[in-house]
Amino acid sequence: MKEKLANIIKYFKWIYFVYYYSFSFFINFLKLFVKPDDKLILFNSFAGRKYDDSPKAIYEAMLSDKRFQGYKFVWAFHHPDEFDIQGAEIIKTDTIHYFITALKARVWITNSSVGRGLNFKGKNTFYFNTWHGTPIKLMGSDIVSTNQSFRTKSKNKTDIMTSQGDFETAIFSRVFGIPEGHFLCCGLPRNDRLSNYTEEYRSTLKKKLGIPSDKKVILYAPTFREYEKENGSECVLLPPMHLEQWKKELADNYVLLFRAHYEVSKAMEVKEDGFSYDMSKYPILEDLMIAADILISDYSSIFFDFSIMGKPMLHFTYDYEKYSANRGMYFDIREKLDGSHDEQGVIRLLKSGYSDTAKAIAFRNEFVNYYGNAVQESLDCIIKHIGG
Repeated sequence: MKEKLANIIKYFKWIYFVYYYSFSFFINFLKLFVKPDDKLILFNSFAGRKYDDSPKAIYEAMLSDKRFQGYKFVWAFHHPDEFDIQGAEIIKTDTIHYFITALKARVWITNSSVGRGLNFKGKNTFYFNTWHGTPIKLMGSDIVSTNQSFRTKSKNKTDIMTSQGDFETAIFSRVFGIPEGHFLCCGLPRNDRLSNYTEEYRSTLKKKLGIPSDKKVILYAPTFREYEKENGSECVLLPPMHLEQWKKELADNYVLLFRAHYEVSKAMEVKEDGFSYDMSKYPILEDLMIAADILISDYSSIFFDFSIMGKPMLHFTYDYEKYSANRGMYFDIREKLDGSHDEQGVIRLLKSGYSDTAKAIAFRNEFVNYYGNAVQESLDCIIKHIGG
């Protein structure tokens, strides 16, 4: 029920306006009575959906960093009963306790937002935003007003945002209204693992995932389509794929991992049959990237992250014209990578043993300028700003 209400607020603008103005006023009034806590750090990932991504990487490093001894760590989730995190208090988003905690906190650490679409910030809060990916699709103020994707009215209050490339720094500075001097150009903390893993770890990981060691691994990770909804507010993802055909032509040499975007409520049915594996609920996307030999995607930021490893990548852009018209993009991914607009074209490339890494490396060289030590640089930046 809560998820449906959140989607209504998110995709029906007049309802969001009422929510924004009334609750922003209330939270800012509440701030007058809340005393800041200089030893409190509030975390969330994807606004409270998960325990993962860069906030998790930073949190786990803080636990063993002596500079953060004596701090109280709080994680906020939509469904707190689903999580048990050593060393942290767990609270529920969208409650009075959540907003009071946010107002008290000395530091906010997120990969999306803490403010729940509202306009507020604690009196003494340092807002550290890792964001969750480099954009291909239009973002922030670049999104046309008729687009159904969510765009908050709140002024961005980020103090520091991490960046993995000059390309994204220039875009996010403009569309989010963050001065370029407020970007920490170090990479995304979650991606340190992508440049530091060993083949021994990769082999162990494949066993953990139940993937055959003698098959190449395809990771198919498309983005969501905010204009394709069921019941008016729930995103669906139904690509024109016939997995029986993929299995028939590729199963001798490959397995396929399918990973739906977290915004997707309904995706294509994936039968786990020894060839196809539905990994949409697997909690650690970086594990899937490390396990994979090749990535297939469309307009997702996963291309930038995956390119760090220098492994082959293909586009499957079956709805390019429609997506471009509805959302808009900063560049044409088809000009950067090999791939196809139809599944048979993608299958042919895979069947031929596609293994070209040159385009993936060129993509990385163009867009991903910083990676490998982002966790440590983030911790150093946070402690510098809060004076710990």
